[in-house]
Amino acid sequence: MSATEPAPLLSLPQAAFPPGTEAVWYRGAGGRRLRAAFCPAEHPVGSVVLSPGRTEHIEKYVEVVHELVQRGFSVVVHDWRGQGLSDRLASDRLRGHALGFDDFLIDFKMLIDLFEDRLPRPRIAVSHSMGGCLTLLAVARGEARFDGLILTAPMLGIRTQGRPYALAKTIAWVMSRIGLGADYILGGGYDPYVGTMEADGLTHDQARHDRTRAQILAQRDLALGNVTWSWLDSAIRAVEWLSRADAVGRIEIPVTVVAAGEDRLVDNDQLKAVTDRLPHGRYVEIPGARHEILMETDALRAPFWREFDVLAASISPPA
Repeated sequence: MSATEPAPLLSLPQAAFPPGTEAVWYRGAGGRRLRAAFCPAEHPVGSVVLSPGRTEHIEKYVEVVHELVQRGFSVVVHDWRGQGLSDRLASDRLRGHALGFDDFLIDFKMLIDLFEDRLPRPRIAVSHSMGGCLTLLAVARGEARFDGLILTAPMLGIRTQGRPYALAKTIAWVMSRIGLGADYILGGGYDPYVGTMEADGLTHDQARHDRTRAQILAQRDLALGNVTWSWLDSAIRAVEWLSRADAVGRIEIPVTVVAAGEDRLVDNDQLKAVTDRLPHGRYVEIPGARHEILMETDALRAPFWREFDVLAASISPPA
């Protein structure tokens, strides 16, 4: 296999990518086959690496890609290992699995290596939820090719769905070390093909929720279900590392954290605490927004775009 090969990209009548978009396969850590898409701006003023959250896929961000390209930013968007059309990490495609996040960070580096020559500065990372955690981990551990980060509801603090955090952490640690790490967490599997907007509790926007549902029904391999014990153990270890006093204190680029006021998945107090440790951190909370800020109603998405425009202007060279 060459460095890249063409990869499929689902376009629906209501969700088609900008002209010139190209999807490719590339190899990540351990030879895993991963998918990415490059969406060029006609006259780029900068570039964005767009990293989805857990369960998400490239196609879900088609509207965001259009909005970035219209602002003059070329965009790379990708499927993390274990989701989208990238190689899955368990025999059951619906299991959200991980064996630590080190390979995810290697994949991320290789993604930027692959597209670096096509990503003009200023270079901004836009990342959601798990993607926000992984992007911040990468930068904290030495990835120096970004000029700014904007993270939506990043996974910097985990809500354990009514169970005591210490208990969930202990069970995940034990299960991951007695050969049961690939089992679903308590509560079992989740059927992503039948979820409703209210049951999922991730957005208030029915049309955007329905668009994502149409995508996974048109290409069922895009869907992902619940997490395994090993994924939860990996996530907790990553979150706790980023919560250390010395973990993010040397990040010198501006980082904006945009939190959702009605988030059920991440702990906003911990998001704010990590942001406060960043030398150039900015914390913004959107009252009334659910976890998937970029899939929310127009009114609840608008604060994100204001923050993006402010960040981009602050790191762009004078005209």
